[in-house]
Amino acid sequence: MTRLSVNINKIATLRNARGGNIPDLIRVALDIERFGAEGITVHPRQDERHIRKSDVRELKKVIKTEFNIEGYPSEDFLKLVEEIHPAQATLVPDKPDVITSNAGWDTVTHQSFLKDVISRIHSLNIRVSIFIAPDETLIEKAKTTGADRIELYTEEYAKNFTDDRQKAIVSYAKAAEEAMALGLGINAGHDLNLENLAYFVKHVPGLLEVSIGHALISNALYFGLENTVQMYLREIKKGMSDQPVE
Repeated sequence: MTRLSVNINKIATLRNARGGNIPDLIRVALDIERFGAEGITVHPRQDERHIRKSDVRELKKVIKTEFNIEGYPSEDFLKLVEEIHPAQATLVPDKPDVITSNAGWDTVTHQSFLKDVISRIHSLNIRVSIFIAPDETLIEKAKTTGADRIELYTEEYAKNFTDDRQKAIVSYAKAAEEAMALGLGINAGHDLNLENLAYFVKHVPGLLEVSIGHALISNALYFGLENTVQMYLREIKKGMSDQPVE
C-alpha cells in the first residue's frame, strides 16, 4: 500500500506571512491525520521561513501517524532529528537559499558524507531516506551509504507528464526496479498532483510513500482540506487498482 504523507510547510508559510497563529499548524496537522493521511512531513530550514523548530517539537507531541522530517543534514538538523526522534529522516541536498528542493543527491561525490550522517541517524533506530534522481548509478551508490529508502525526485516526471506520460515514467519505473533489487524502499515526491499521481503509482513498482505538500494545499483552497486529502487518497487507490489509468 502506498501511503500519503502530507507536507505542511505551506500552512506554516501562510501563518508566518501574517504573524500570530492563523492558520493553526498543529490543528491542521491533526485534521489531516483525521481526514485519512498516513503521515505528516515537515521540512524545517535554517531561516525558519515556514516550519520552525518549535513547530517540530509541538508536532512530535501530538502526531499519531508517521512523522517524517526532511532537510539538509547540517549539525542543527541532525541535533533536531536526535531530539525529536521521527519515524523517518529524509535527507535532501538543499543549500540554505533555495526556495524548494531542486536536486537529488550525488551519491558518488557525497558517499562518505552520507555514510557518516546515516550511521549517526541509524544509531537512534530512525529510518533514513535520501532524495535522489531516477539514475541507476546513483541509486546503486545510495545503497552503499546505508540508506533504508530513496525518495525519487519527481519534478522531471511532472514536467513532462502532459506531453508524453509514457516516456516521462520510464526512468522512474526502471529506478524503482533497481532500488527493489538492491533492497531499498521507495518513496517519491515533488510536484505530484491530482493529475499525475495515479499514473505514477500505477507504473512505479514497490512505491511505499508519496510526500505531497504544495499541490495538495493549493487544491484545498478550491476543494476544502478534508475533501482534498480524500481526493489524493482516491488517486493513490486508483493507481494501485488493476484498472487502466488514463
